[in-house]
Amino acid sequence: MRRRVLTRAGIVLFVGAMTGMLFFLGQTDLETADRRASVLGAFVAVIGLALTVHGLLRDSRTPASPQFTGETLVTEGTVRAARKALGRLVAEQWREESRVRSLSDPHPIPVRWRLTEDAGLMDHPHLVGPEPLRFTVSSGRGSELATAFRGLHRRRLVITGGPGSGKTTLAVQLLLRLLDSAVPGEPVPVLVTLTGWDPTVHPRLHEWLAVRLARDYPALTSAYGGAVTGALTGRGHVLPVLDGLDELAGDHRGAVIRALNASLADRDGFVLTSRADELATAVAEAGDVFTAAAVIAPRPLAPADVAGYLRACLPPRPRHSWSPVFTALAEGTAPGLAEVASTALGLWLVRAVYVTPAADPAPLVGDLGQDPARLRAHLLDRLIPAAIGSRLTSRDPAEHFRPRRAWDAERARAHLAYLARLLTAGDTRDLAWWQLARHSGVGRFRTDFLLGAVTAMAVWLVVGFLGRLAYGAVTGAADWLTFNGRGWVLSGLAFGLLFGLVCAFRISRWSRETPGSLSGLARPRGGGRRGRFVRGAVAGFVPGAAIGLGYGLVSGSPVLLVLLLGLTTGLVFGLTSGLVIGLVSAVAVRLETPTSGTAGTPLSSLRDDRALNLVRFLVLCLVLCPLFGLAYGLLPDATPGREHGLVVGIASTVGAALMFGLLAAISVGEHHGWPAYLIATHRLARRRLLPRDLLPFLDDMHRLGLLRTVGPIYQFRHAALQDHLALFPDSRK
Repeated sequence: MRRRVLTRAGIVLFVGAMTGMLFFLGQTDLETADRRASVLGAFVAVIGLALTVHGLLRDSRTPASPQFTGETLVTEGTVRAARKALGRLVAEQWREESRVRSLSDPHPIPVRWRLTEDAGLMDHPHLVGPEPLRFTVSSGRGSELATAFRGLHRRRLVITGGPGSGKTTLAVQLLLRLLDSAVPGEPVPVLVTLTGWDPTVHPRLHEWLAVRLARDYPALTSAYGGAVTGALTGRGHVLPVLDGLDELAGDHRGAVIRALNASLADRDGFVLTSRADELATAVAEAGDVFTAAAVIAPRPLAPADVAGYLRACLPPRPRHSWSPVFTALAEGTAPGLAEVASTALGLWLVRAVYVTPAADPAPLVGDLGQDPARLRAHLLDRLIPAAIGSRLTSRDPAEHFRPRRAWDAERARAHLAYLARLLTAGDTRDLAWWQLARHSGVGRFRTDFLLGAVTAMAVWLVVGFLGRLAYGAVTGAADWLTFNGRGWVLSGLAFGLLFGLVCAFRISRWSRETPGSLSGLARPRGGGRRGRFVRGAVAGFVPGAAIGLGYGLVSGSPVLLVLLLGLTTGLVFGLTSGLVIGLVSAVAVRLETPTSGTAGTPLSSLRDDRALNLVRFLVLCLVLCPLFGLAYGLLPDATPGREHGLVVGIASTVGAALMFGLLAAISVGEHHGWPAYLIATHRLARRRLLPRDLLPFLDDMHRLGLLRTVGPIYQFRHAALQDHLALFPDSRK
C-alpha cells in the first residue's frame, strides 16, 4: 500500500508542477519565470504534502461488499410491506420471462420428474417427507408440482438432470405456481444464480442472499432502506431458488453444500438445480447430502411425447410436411433426432429452428438425424439466424416478442459469441452491463489518462473560444481571438493534464461500482459524509492552488509582492476550492441511491444511472457557478478588458463551472455505470466486437428468446448456447 501511495503522490506531484508551470508560462515571459521559480518549488512541495495525505485517505478506504447490519431495527410493518412488494416484483419479472421463453405456448414441454434412483444423493426418506415418499410430477402440471413441494417436511428440493433437461424451467414453473397459489405467511420464492456465492466471504446463505436481493431488486432498498433485504432473508421471508450448482468451480461446490446445510434452520426451505454428475461429485467432496431435501431427476421424453408436442406447436396445415419426422420418431429410424428431442432443450431447439420459422424439417430425418452430436451442433448453429429471421421488427409496445430493430444474423452471432467468450473466461453466466468496462480497457492508467486529457483540452478550447467571443462582442477588440494566445493554449494543456490525472485515478473504480438513481436532496443518507467531505477538500486543494497561483503570479506587482501574492492567492484559492469540492461531494452523495425501478430490468437500471449522472453534472455546475463568479471578482486584474466585467465575467464563470462541474462529476459519487458503459461500448464498437447501442441489441436478443433477464442481469437462455458460442473464433475482419 505504501508503494502505491508514494507512486500516486509522485505522479500527482509531477502533474501538479506541470500544471502550475503551464499556467505560469501562459501569462508571463521566461525571464520573469526564472526569477519566480522559487514560488513554484514551494507550490510543488505543498502539493506533494497534500496529495500524500489524500493518497493515504484513498488507500485506507477498501471497498467492501454491502453489509446488511441493523436488520433488527427494521419494523415488522416494513418487512411485511417489503415482502409484499418483493412478491409483486418477482411475479412480474418471471411471468414476463415465461412469456418471452414461451414456456406455456401452447403448453409446457411434458417432462416427467421422479425421485432420483441414486440413493447416495438424497437424505433419509423419513426426513424428507411422509412415508412412503413419493414425488412424481410433470412440468406441464403446475398445481401438481406445487402440491408435491408443499408436502415435503421442510420444503427442500434439489432438481437434477443432464444438460438441457429442463431443470431451470421446472424451477421457474414451481416459482410461478407458488406465487399464484400463495398462502399467507409463506416465504416469497426468489430465483438467483449460485454464481458468485463464496462461503469464505459470506458463510451464511442469508447474508449473500441479502446482497443479491439488493442487486437484483434494487427497488426494495430504494423504497424500504438498505437493511430490509437482510431482514427479509434473516427472518425467513424468502424461499431461495438457487440455480446452477454445477456452474460453480469444482472446489466450491462441496463448500456450498456444507455452508447451505449450516445456514438453514428447521423452517428454512430452498430449491436448487444442478447437473447430476456435478452434484454427485460435490456430495462426495462435502461428505454429506443436502439435509432433508428431496432430489428429483427427469425421465427422457418418449418419442410419442415429442411427436405430440410438435403437433401442438405446428399450425393445422403446416407449410412443409412433418409426416416423415413423426414416422421416424415412431419407428426409431432417426436415433439422433430421438436422443436430442428426448430433452427439453433439444425439443425446444427443434421448435425454434424448424417449427417457428416454418422451415423444411427434412434435415431432421437425413444424415443429421442419425448423429445426435452433429444434430445438436447444427441446431445451435442455426438458432440465432432462425430466431432473427422468423420475427419481423415492430415498434408497437404491445408486441413484446418482436425486436425493435433489424439485425444481421451473422453480426449478431459474432457479437453474442464475443459476450459468451467474455463470460466463459470470467467463469460466470451473468452479464452485467456496468461491468463491461473491465473488458474494454476502462481502468487502465495510460488509456484513461489520455482519454481525460484529450477530452479536457477540447472542452477548454471550445469554452475558451466562446468566452473570447463574448469578450470581443463587448469590447469590440479586433484581437479577441488571438490575445494572450499562448496563455490560452498552455492553460488548456494544464487543465488537460489535471483532468487526465483525475480520470486515470478515478475511472479505475467505475467498473466496481453498481448502478445508481436519483434519490432527492431531502432524503437522509447514511454515514461517511465527513470522510467524503475531507477527501473532497484535500483533492480539491490541488487544482484550486494551481489555478490560483497562476493568476496570482501575473498580477504585475514587484517581485517580492508577486511572490507573496502568488503564494497567498494560491493557498486561499486552493483551500476555498477544496472546501467547495468537499461541499460538492456532499451534495453529489445526497443525490444518489442504488438503482430503483419497478422491475429492475437492465434497460431501466441504465436509464436510472444515466439520469443520475446527468443531473449530478448539472447540479454541480449550478453549485460551482456562483462560487467561481465570486472567485473571478476577487482575483487580481490579470486580463485586459476587465472593465467589461459583467459579460466577460459571466462567460468566464459559466465556462469554469462547466469544466470543473465535469471534473467534479467524474471525481465524486459512487455510481458511474453509465459513463463507464459509454466508454466501454465506444471502444468495443470501434474494434467491431459489439454494437455501439449494446443495451438495445441485448434487449432485442431477449425479445427473440436468446437471452433471459434476472433483475438487471442478462444471461444466455441456456448454458449450452453460451458454451457453444464461446467456441466461435473472433470473426473480426
